[in-house]
Amino acid sequence: GGFGAVYKATYHGVTVAVKQVKKSSKNRLASRQSFWAELNVARLQHDNVVRVVAASTCAPASQNSLGTIIMEYVGNVTLHHVIYGTKDVWRQGEEEEGGCGRKALSMVEAVCYSCDIVTGLAFLHSQGIVHLDLKPANILITEHGVCKIGDFGCSQRLEEGLSQSLHVCQQGGTYT
Repeated sequence: GGFGAVYKATYHGVTVAVKQVKKSSKNRLASRQSFWAELNVARLQHDNVVRVVAASTCAPASQNSLGTIIMEYVGNVTLHHVIYGTKDVWRQGEEEEGGCGRKALSMVEAVCYSCDIVTGLAFLHSQGIVHLDLKPANILITEHGVCKIGDFGCSQRLEEGLSQSLHVCQQGGTYT
C-alpha cells in the first residue's frame, strides 16, 4: 500500500502476511489513519475478508514504523492480476485467449468471484464497515479460487445508528 510494505513470514508456525506501516514524512496524519483503519476488521472473521491475526504499535526507534499488522496469508494473486494478465499463475492456456496470450476470465469464474466479493462486502456493511477503496488490486484470490477483500487502509467504521440511514459523501480511495 501507499504507507507500508507487505512481507511473507511465519508466525507461530503459520505462514502469514506481515504489513509494516511506515511513518510518512509528507503526511503523518494520513499514515496514522491508514494504520488504524486497517484494524477496523481486526475482530472480524469471514471467508471473503482477509483476517487480521495480530497487530502491534511497538517498533525499534531505528525503524520508521507506526506499527505492524499480521494477517492471514492468502497468496499474492489479485483480481487485477487475473483480469489484466500481469501474473499468469493459473491462467495460461490456448483457448479463449485475451490479450498478451492469456486465457480470458470464464463466465463461471466471473460469477464466482463476484459472489465472493458481494458476500464479503455485505458482511462488512453488516458490521458497519465501509471499505472505500474497493478495486481489483485489493481483492486477493486464494489458491482454491476464493476471493478475499483486503487492504483496509482507507476503510471507515460507521458510527452506531448511522449505518441504518442513507449517507452520501465524497470520499475517494486510491487509483490503480
